[in-house]
Amino acid sequence: MAGGGSTLALPALIFMGLDSGLANGTNRVAILIQNIFAVASFRKLEVHAFKQSLKFTLWALPGAIIGAIVGVTISDAWFQRILGVVMIGTIITILLPQSEKRSEPTEADRKREKWIYPAMFAIGFYGGFIQVSVGFLFMAALYYLMRMNLVYVNMHKVTIVMIYMVPALAIYAFTGNVDWLLGLILGAGSAVGGWWAAHASVKGGEKIIRMALAVAIFIMALKLFEVF
Repeated sequence: MAGGGSTLALPALIFMGLDSGLANGTNRVAILIQNIFAVASFRKLEVHAFKQSLKFTLWALPGAIIGAIVGVTISDAWFQRILGVVMIGTIITILLPQSEKRSEPTEADRKREKWIYPAMFAIGFYGGFIQVSVGFLFMAALYYLMRMNLVYVNMHKVTIVMIYMVPALAIYAFTGNVDWLLGLILGAGSAVGGWWAAHASVKGGEKIIRMALAVAIFIMALKLFEVF
């Protein structure tokens, strides 16, 4: 899915007893593995534009590094509050209808394109900080500002995340916020998910699990807010 993996994995790690910083860092091992497999899958399907992906990444990268530094310093209580709010927002995003029909670009559309680079920096910061649903944000920015085909939007997204995740993960690891064993176990499942998501985005099979994902996220959000 575009951004649903971390929305399930991160709160699950917290519910297992990991503190927020350790859960946040451990989840990034799986994210890196997932996106490596997703990028490889897109390349196998001959869907790639590395130079353009790199241009976007150069703006997202400094934001991600700053975000990771914030992520390792924020308190558990504040992190969980922010995560709960983000998860509710994610449910709304998942359930909104999506259209793949695009009209011819207008002059106003071309003017909006200049905002893509500040958007990459801001989303990169968010990704380094909390990561949950960052895929939706990257896809929204690329889709609505650059008017890209959704398949290429997804391809750019996984490439950007794969590259900036390396220094972000290094920051979490350096500060002792990574459980490598749990991260690798989670990464094994994420690798399959990344491969499947790339194929699904090309073949159009992603919609079948939207509702189940939304329900699972809603339950976890309620748990984070200590409703039960």
